[in-house]
Amino acid sequence: MTERIGYKLNPNKLKGAPQSILPYFVGAFYYTEEFEYFDVIKPYLDIPEPRKSLEEIQQELDEKIDDLIERTKNSFYKSKYIAETLYDTKFNRIIENFEYAKEHGQFPPKLTYSNLIATGSNITSSFVIKQGNNHEGYYTFGTGFVRFYMPTKPNAITRWFMDKCVSIRWVDEK
Repeated sequence: MTERIGYKLNPNKLKGAPQSILPYFVGAFYYTEEFEYFDVIKPYLDIPEPRKSLEEIQQELDEKIDDLIERTKNSFYKSKYIAETLYDTKFNRIIENFEYAKEHGQFPPKLTYSNLIATGSNITSSFVIKQGNNHEGYYTFGTGFVRFYMPTKPNAITRWFMDKCVSIRWVDEK
């Protein structure tokens, strides 16, 4: 006598099934391939996948290793290209600085971040907003980079609240 193989109903797969499929389940939990509606309910059964042969497993492993090697080669190539580009840029900048020094007798001035003051000179940069030519002072915050000039001096309460609440302080010019 041949042994019948039955497949178990998977409730998790059955959750997404349409209601039109439910009449094909006749209350059993195991179904064999001889069941007349087996093809209809097959997606909702726990059917184990056939075992892979050793050659198939070896082929999948070879494909994964080849892919990993290819991605690693690409990553190394990208890293090498970026490093070479940065190296060339840096040394081109150094050569340009030496050529500038030959022509002008000194290296070019370097800009610093604080207040955008160029080293060796008195160049400063700021953002200024004025209302006409007559002004009593200006509002500023932080390092004084932004100045908003006012034609009249605000009262003491306004200046105090602007300073304490908004961190914008008043500076007298007169």
